Amino acid sequence: MTSKPKLSRREQILTVLTLELEKKLGLPITTSSLANSVGVSEAALYRHFASKAKMFEALINYAEESIFGLVNKILEQETDPTMRCYKIINLILSFSEKNPGITRLLIGDILLGENERLHLRVTQFFERIEIQIRQVLREANLTNGPRPISNIDAAANQMLIYIEGKLSQFVISSFKNKPTEHLEIQWGVIKAGCFCLLYTSDADDE
Repeated sequence: MTSKPKLSRREQILTVLTLELEKKLGLPITTSSLANSVGVSEAALYRHFASKAKMFEALINYAEESIFGLVNKILEQETDPTMRCYKIINLILSFSEKNPGITRLLIGDILLGENERLHLRVTQFFERIEIQIRQVLREANLTNGPRPISNIDAAANQMLIYIEGKLSQFVISSFKNKPTEHLEIQWGVIKAGCFCLLYTSDADDE
């Protein structure tokens, strides 16, 4: 039986931090409690991360790299703009469901009192999602298939609002309301609002 590769101390700290964020819902995370959970001294923590903010930033980076790495694969493998949007939304909600601690960080629940750089990083994360969806919608306008009904910016923002709302609901419900719950039905509503099927008949071309 092949054993799993041993985590580095840095990876171990981030793994425990993620679990602490999940378990201590509504409570702040202190370096002393984190060090105790990892089984090291606070000084040992600071040898790997200059501050708690740096630990949080590392988790945000992990989320961003994981999600957008998979988004790129979706864009490579899927050509239909409607399915691209659906798969991007499903990807983000599924990631959230598997990583409740990181979700708490992404919606800013744990960032009260933290430095502005972390708030900016989270804002940039969601802005990047909206930009990617907006690009998919722009490309949809160049095809003869589903096209955005209205303003592209408004349609992309509507999808982002849905994503942010599902993540927030997940945390507020103490991780009981799963982000992917009712996705298929809700996507039907979003799709109807943001896309319309435009068919060009031979008669229209004449």
